[in-house]
Order: sequence, then structure tokens, then C-alpha cells
Amino acid sequence: MKDIIQNKSFDEERALYGCEDVRVENCRFDGPADGESAFKEGRNIEVADSFFNLRYPFWHDKGLSIESCEMTENCRAALWYTEDAVITGSKLHGIKALRECSDIRIEDCDIISPEFGWSVDDISMKDSSAVSEYFMMRSTDLKFDNVKLKGKYSFQYIEDSVFDNCNFDTKDSFWHAKNVLVKNSVIKGEYLAWYCENVTFENCKIIGTQPLCYCKNLKLINCEMLEADLAFEKSDVYAEINSPMISIKNPRSGKITVPSVGELIMDDPEAKGMVQTA
Repeated sequence: MKDIIQNKSFDEERALYGCEDVRVENCRFDGPADGESAFKEGRNIEVADSFFNLRYPFWHDKGLSIESCEMTENCRAALWYTEDAVITGSKLHGIKALRECSDIRIEDCDIISPEFGWSVDDISMKDSSAVSEYFMMRSTDLKFDNVKLKGKYSFQYIEDSVFDNCNFDTKDSFWHAKNVLVKNSVIKGEYLAWYCENVTFENCKIIGTQPLCYCKNLKLINCEMLEADLAFEKSDVYAEINSPMISIKNPRSGKITVPSVGELIMDDPEAKGMVQTA
């Protein structure tokens, strides 16, 4: 049975350090003492309807539930080194809100957090929105469903991940990604997925200049490519494109089928990819 803490305000250093089997409701972590690390080293914690305006509240926690909470821009680096956390209906508005964590579930959340989600293993995100730079860098086993993202340099160096029904407006995304499936999604931004390996886009709309260069084992299945010029340079690619393209440049190997292409550039002797038009 959990101890219940309600309707209190905390601003001291490590206010609830090392607490276990606690439920916190309608509390504020804010005040002149400006203390940090409120729940550090905690176990089996539930926090609901609470306000966080201080740094580093959830470090080294295990078994954490956060529901209908607000973390302001002053609540920086909110979750680090934490395992088994569920975050629902909350605002995560501080920089570096998730690092070096594992087994994380996020649903119905509003994220405004540069450098969010670095080096995280096993994270699912559903019905949420994010504004971020360097979003989810070097993370593994991501499962995203109905996530909207705006930012830059997203999903770089990620591995073993699946994205479904998402809308990403983000340049330089999926660079060096490995073993990734993106389906039923819209991806808008320049220089998509350079240097990726074993990445598949299925039933996607891809928008932006110079996409998908220097890729290995790249697959596109029933995809649109809009504003796409100089695509597939030095890539090993098998692609089924159902919209006209501006230009394709020097695919290294594979086969690309497309209704039409404004310019096919094949001036590299190592470019052996085949392009078939209707």
C-alpha cells in the first residue's frame, strides 16, 4: 500500500530522495530554495496532477508513473537513468528531458525539449507531439504511433525501431539509422536518412530536397516523393515510387520504379542502379 502525499509544496534539495511506494497528488515542486533532484533514487512512485519547476526531479528511479503533470522549461533534465516509467497526459517542456533511460511509455504528452531522448532503450510513444532538436539520438527499440514532430536532426543513429501513422517535419533526420521501418507516415525535411542501413519506408509521403543518399539496403514501398531532387546518390536502393520526381542522381545499385523523372544523372562509373519509368 502506498503512502499518499497531497497538496504540498517542496523546494528543498532532494525533497523526497529515495522514497518508495509513494503516491504524490496535486503537489508543487517550486520555490525560493531552488532545490533539485526531488525524487532521486526512488522506487515504485506515482505522481499525478503536480507541477515541476525545479531541475532533475526523476534520476535513477525505477517503477515510475507520471500522470497529468507539468514540467516547465526550468525543469531541465527531468528523467535520467530511470527504468520502467509511464508518462501520460503531461507537459515535458524542459531541455534534455530523457537520457539514458529504459522501458519508457509515453502517451498523450506535449513535449517541447531540445535534445530529448538520448541513448534511451525501449521507448514507446503514442498520440503525442514534440518540438525538439536532436530528438531521440542514439536510442534503440523505439515504437511510435501517431506522433507529430517538428525540429531538426531527429532520430540520428537510432536502431531497431518502428514508426506508424506519424508526421515528422524535421531536417537531417534518420542519419545513420539502422534496422528501421517507417510506415503510413509523412516525413518532410531536407537530406532525409543519409548513411542509413536496412531502413524501409512503406506507404509514406516524403517531401524535401536530396533525400536518401549513401544508404545501404534501402527500401521504399508505395511511396510518394515530392520536391525530391538529387535523390538516392550512392545508395543501394529498391524503390517503388508512385509520384514524379525532379531528379535522381547516381544510385549505386538496385532498382527504382517511378512514373517519371525530370532528370536522371548518371555520371559516376560506379553508379549501377536501374531506373525504370512508366
